[in-house]
Amino acid sequence: MMGQEAEPCYVISVVARMLGMHAQTLRYYERMGLIVPSRTRGNIRLYSEEDVARLRQIKRLMDDLGVNLAGAEVILRMRDRIEDLERQIRLRDEEIARLRSALAK
Repeated sequence: MMGQEAEPCYVISVVARMLGMHAQTLRYYERMGLIVPSRTRGNIRLYSEEDVARLRQIKRLMDDLGVNLAGAEVILRMRDRIEDLERQIRLRDEEIARLRSALAK
């Protein structure tokens, strides 16, 4: 089930204004694969709260921490991978607990 944070709701001009970026920058980030906004049937980009949060992270890494775009991409991809691995560990821990419970019965 899709959470509210993942629901696409902002068009590119609104997100650009929210973040103080050019729409062309957002398009470039999409071409690089840093962000993948949803599309309407008319092919209009729609950004979710999650997308906006990711863009804020990119902006913070670059503006506040002095990381270049390639570095920001590596950091975000590593963070995504870590989150995926943590999710897998949680699922395995739950499965182990379930199996232990079944064996104890």
